[in-house]
Amino acid sequence: MKPINVGLAGYGFSGQSFHRPLLQHSKDYHIHTVMSSNKEKVQKDIEDARVVQTLDELLQEDIDLVVITTPNHLHYSMIKHSLHAGKHVVVEKPFVTSSSEGEELISLAEEKGLLLSVFHNRRWDADFLTIKKLLEEKRLGNIATYEAHFDRYRPQVKDRWKENKIDGGGVLYDLGSHLIDQALYLFGTPQWVFADVFSQRDQDKAEDYFHIVMGYEGMRVSLNSRSMVLDPGPRYQVHGRSGSYMKYGMDRQEADLKEGLDPYSESWGQENESAWGTLSVTDGEKVDTVKLPSENGDYTLYYQGIHDAIRNNDASPVKAAEALEVIRIIEACKESSSHGKAVHL
Repeated sequence: MKPINVGLAGYGFSGQSFHRPLLQHSKDYHIHTVMSSNKEKVQKDIEDARVVQTLDELLQEDIDLVVITTPNHLHYSMIKHSLHAGKHVVVEKPFVTSSSEGEELISLAEEKGLLLSVFHNRRWDADFLTIKKLLEEKRLGNIATYEAHFDRYRPQVKDRWKENKIDGGGVLYDLGSHLIDQALYLFGTPQWVFADVFSQRDQDKAEDYFHIVMGYEGMRVSLNSRSMVLDPGPRYQVHGRSGSYMKYGMDRQEADLKEGLDPYSESWGQENESAWGTLSVTDGEKVDTVKLPSENGDYTLYYQGIHDAIRNNDASPVKAAEALEVIRIIEACKESSSHGKAVHL
């Protein structure tokens, strides 16, 4: 079957490091055209790609799918323009910067009969897939607390759009989108949200810290991101009536993509034993603790799912409606932090 022709809108970090290798190494896709102001950079990586300067030029090309990797505040207008041009769309997270924008775009995609999906790739992290399997197998019993961190050590604010006070800037839209999507994927919509979101390093810049508590009946979810953590603790802690799972360190796929490794290779996404998490379970009398082998991480599954959704009309691997729920939670977090109280959903 003929590969899907892709127009890549934007060639910054995300476009170059994530989307380009996942698409370029797949037999199901051909990167036909790239929208970028740096033609030399693009053609160094993708020799046969056409390079254009504007979205209008990109949409005039012989492409089936537009992959949007531009700054967050441009997502809404670029998705809308692409859908009106009759193109399927994949957009980097976050979907948009307001839920009203997302609702409009979902209706437009349905009206046009086009795919609209958001690249929530961390559903396919090794550690998250391991947690998902533990919950499906009920090895921890009824879950009491789920805690996830995306901490970094960046004491100096960089001069880039993500760290400026613009629409869609800040760590809540950036890293928060990942953690919120994972929690919603596992547990569904919470009953209420309480959040503390602020600029810890420079109050003239975008927020760089958040602590979110999502309330469910009999369970609490805690999501956290901090910019000045030199020695981070566990990335995940999941505690249930029958056991606990603790996991340190980051999924290796981002680092491996930066190194130029083939994401379709046989060993892709396999974690070293030193990175495995710890599983402790009890039968009520004794506790058994073991190092638990991680599931293989695999970002390629996202684009395999997009191919099947376009060619075979299968379900999208990440539905736009699911990504919209992330935006609604972000809005609730901002409201909660502003007023200092929980927001009931």
